[in-house]
Amino acid sequence: MNNSRVLINNLSVTYDGGDSGLKDISLIIPDRQITAIIGPSGCGKTTLLRSINRMIDTADGAKVSGQILVDSDDIFAPGADVLSLRKKIGLISQRPTPLPMSIYENVAYGPKIHGEKDKKELDKIVRDSLLSVSLWSEVEDRLHSPASKLSIGQQQRLCLARSLAVKPEILLFDEPTSALDPISSRKIEDKLIGLKSDYTIVLVTHILRQAKRLADYVVFLYMGQIIEHGPTLEVFNNPKEVLTQSYIRGEIS
Repeated sequence: MNNSRVLINNLSVTYDGGDSGLKDISLIIPDRQITAIIGPSGCGKTTLLRSINRMIDTADGAKVSGQILVDSDDIFAPGADVLSLRKKIGLISQRPTPLPMSIYENVAYGPKIHGEKDKKELDKIVRDSLLSVSLWSEVEDRLHSPASKLSIGQQQRLCLARSLAVKPEILLFDEPTSALDPISSRKIEDKLIGLKSDYTIVLVTHILRQAKRLADYVVFLYMGQIIEHGPTLEVFNNPKEVLTQSYIRGEIS
């Protein structure tokens, strides 16, 4: 795991007024596995996730110290290429956020931003990306319809296809099934399992059953600090810390 592509060293995030989001986080993210970040609401899960691709930059008053190394490059270093970073690291949010344009243009948007102009190549990227999230057969006859017409579950898979279209290497998911029905949730979970052989995946979830079912590695956050982390079965079946034991038993919510 020392050769991991994502290493976090002494990361702290504070907000104006002194509120602390994260306190001295150090972590190695396993490659080509699913790492689940668990913990009660407000514990810093999303802050940690959004720090990994610098979406934390968009949070008002956020101040970051420490390091996140992606492929040995400090992503917070002066002059870091944030556009390239976000191409490499895709983020799928809690609620699907399709762009106000057609299904086709949603998927083609990223490749176009990064310079792809060939219509045949864009057609291929759109088709392959929609196939990869099992959405092509559902939308191939209405690619130029507004993405907003899709169901919530379809919109979430479209957002995943949009991320995959720019060929990322690391995928971040922020509670991607919390707004979905059980059938749509299962489709997203199946996609996560299918993707992990090709991607490093970090998943924020408040559903312990989901973390146990999907993750290879688990990080338990509480009040902005890492309390415990390790292989999933080890953390769930033999937690070392009292706080972890209490959370898994449902005594902390």
